[in-house]
Amino acid sequence: MAEHYSVLLKESIELLNIKSDGIYVDLTLGRGGHSSEILKRLKTGHLYSFDMDEEAIEKSRGRLEKVGSNFTIIKSNFAYFVEKLEELGVNKVDGILIDLGVSSPQFDEGERGFSYRFDGPLDMRMDLSNPLSAAEIVNTYSLEDLTRIFRNYGEDQDSYRVAKKIVNVRETKRIETTFELVDIIKSSKPGKSLEKKGHPAKQIFQALRIETNHELDNLESVLSGFEKILAPKGRIAIISFHSLEDRLVKEKFRSLTVIEGSRHELVPTLGEEAPYINLTRKPIRASEVELSENHRSTSALLRAIERR
Repeated sequence: MAEHYSVLLKESIELLNIKSDGIYVDLTLGRGGHSSEILKRLKTGHLYSFDMDEEAIEKSRGRLEKVGSNFTIIKSNFAYFVEKLEELGVNKVDGILIDLGVSSPQFDEGERGFSYRFDGPLDMRMDLSNPLSAAEIVNTYSLEDLTRIFRNYGEDQDSYRVAKKIVNVRETKRIETTFELVDIIKSSKPGKSLEKKGHPAKQIFQALRIETNHELDNLESVLSGFEKILAPKGRIAIISFHSLEDRLVKEKFRSLTVIEGSRHELVPTLGEEAPYINLTRKPIRASEVELSENHRSTSALLRAIERR
């Protein structure tokens, strides 16, 4: 099994501008790559790391313990991070990091059902206590709802064709495995779609993963809540992996770093400042060195802002 590669590790840690006595939050612990680098830079500060995956938490705990003891792991959906921190008496933090990618071990373990490259149960749950799996979606959602999520979350131009084929197949047999779904996707797409670069099931699998884990809803919750807890001069850095995520991040960050003229004023009031500073005028992408080591970094985009 491949080790998890921490995407844009050097760049994201540098952007956080970590203070040794600061309070930092890694909302996507995963296998602990980003968290361990943050922890290395803390002396009297503290790190709070979130994850829903029990296996990831247990593996990362040992990794972090080798670095220091000034950390707390919280098993929770990151959508609730403000409330969870407030329960612990934490009302202000100096930095927040989010890596929205699925960890390599999750992709590379067929039994988790995230990958179209390995056969396994059609699961895709990041939190195994989640009652909604990809199999439930595929086997119970209506034609209209399947088409909607494939189109909106996968941006797949053959969304209706794939959804229609799924509905037809499941009338005689429940669709249980990733390879069963891959075969259905391939058989429903026209030749011109199959000839395109990339795996024909990639976008449909992405859509199912997003729906299963409510990924965009959770991201929107974070984006609407982090201002409450980010301290002055605090920074938030987010690594996204597809246009749907990046669009949400870009629009939120822009709303905080650009002052728009009102309907009656073409320019803002003289001296008026936006509440945040944009640290990445253009999103940061992986270096050539990183790309040569990890192909999954290709689509990664890093954006960051600082509170004034």
